[in-house]
Amino acid sequence: MANPAEKRWSVEEFLAWDDGTDRRHELIDGQIVAMAPPSEAHATIVSNLTIRIGNQLRAPCRVLGEFGVRLPDRDDSFYQFDLAVTCAPADASRRDITEPELIVEVLSPSTALHDRGRKLDLYRQLPSVKEILLVASEERRVQRRALGGEREHAHQPSSSPTASATASVWRS
Repeated sequence: MANPAEKRWSVEEFLAWDDGTDRRHELIDGQIVAMAPPSEAHATIVSNLTIRIGNQLRAPCRVLGEFGVRLPDRDDSFYQFDLAVTCAPADASRRDITEPELIVEVLSPSTALHDRGRKLDLYRQLPSVKEILLVASEERRVQRRALGGEREHAHQPSSSPTASATASVWRS
């Protein structure tokens, strides 16, 4: 006997859904996928980056952590980034942004392939994104992707304006 087809969720259905836990989830091609809890190293890096990047911003720009992003023309995918910078007007009722300027993903062994692959591809499609940082959690390494026009550039942290923000984020 054939297995019944799994339900494909829309973003609106996903955002209205509650599994009764504090566990984080993403919606990937209509399927709900649970996310592993972050390690202490991961949490320390995210906290340190939030402070360092946030201290360099002027209103209305701000850092958002563990927030959602989706493509404007897709209704079957909703991803959570570790942190992002947006300069769009604040709206306390929003659960996602479509106009992040900087997105940061802290790479853990269990998420690195997903973050470098599918999520990076999604982030590149957002017209507002100017920069993507991929920060290793188990070694001192940052990969910066600067986006603009038809070109993408990979840089080492020392040549990046965000270098001072990423320096020493691995320690508490």
